[in-house]
Amino acid sequence: MNNELTLGYSPCPNDTFIFHALTKGLVPWSGGLSVTLADVEELNGLASRGALDVVKVSTAAAAGILDEYVLLRAGGAMGYGAGPVLVAGEGRTLESLDGGKVAIPGERTTANLIFGLCCREAGINVTRVPMVFDEVMPAVQAGRVDAGVVIHEGRFTFAERGLSRVLDLGAWWEAHTGLPIPLGAIAIKRSLGMDVARRMNEAIRQSLLFARNEPEAGRDYIRENAQELSEEVIRTHIETFVTDYSLDAGEAGVQAVSRLLAEAGCDRKDIFITL
Repeated sequence: MNNELTLGYSPCPNDTFIFHALTKGLVPWSGGLSVTLADVEELNGLASRGALDVVKVSTAAAAGILDEYVLLRAGGAMGYGAGPVLVAGEGRTLESLDGGKVAIPGERTTANLIFGLCCREAGINVTRVPMVFDEVMPAVQAGRVDAGVVIHEGRFTFAERGLSRVLDLGAWWEAHTGLPIPLGAIAIKRSLGMDVARRMNEAIRQSLLFARNEPEAGRDYIRENAQELSEEVIRTHIETFVTDYSLDAGEAGVQAVSRLLAEAGCDRKDIFITL
């Protein structure tokens, strides 16, 4: 294949860690890659319009794109103890949010889907206010919303902002399903063919293996895209969201994605590429 592919992923440390070697040509891709870095909800939107050949999406958002895309088994964010967290001021409970406003990091995110499942189980109704993920905690602090669902580094930094954990949504998912929480996945256009999909899957695996073997190689790339994050938060972020499931979803990962997509009303069986 000689044509350049378009590739989109987020500037978060887990994605830049995984994709650095592939993006910089340390893992070769015939034809080259045109890379777009964007917030996960923006990527979800681009995928919904079929605007990118290969794209990181929220797993929940995959439910709406599987006619055009298929999921790779490598490159995703999945694991235990890695889920979104519902935060608010001191003393708040999930039940106390009934009738209130809660900030969410995008309507198509896995975080929003799981939060909705929690609300349904608790029998409460809230008004969900979509915003970019890094606007959620400031909105809670300013009192514009009663609580917020935080993702990415927010999982590690909400206490520094004087906020308290109301509910660990990832722990809730794990307790209810016994499965890892499937936060994000890499989707590739079906029209490219299964051979290209398999080669991209392997290229992403090799890029991650390169990062693990040569962690200093991508440090500057990760740092320049991590905004104001401290080195400690970057390290913890990568350790939390880049797991062995990022190398291969495996049987448990496939089950987790299928379960989550079923909750989103998707019962397709051809979700993942075949190896």
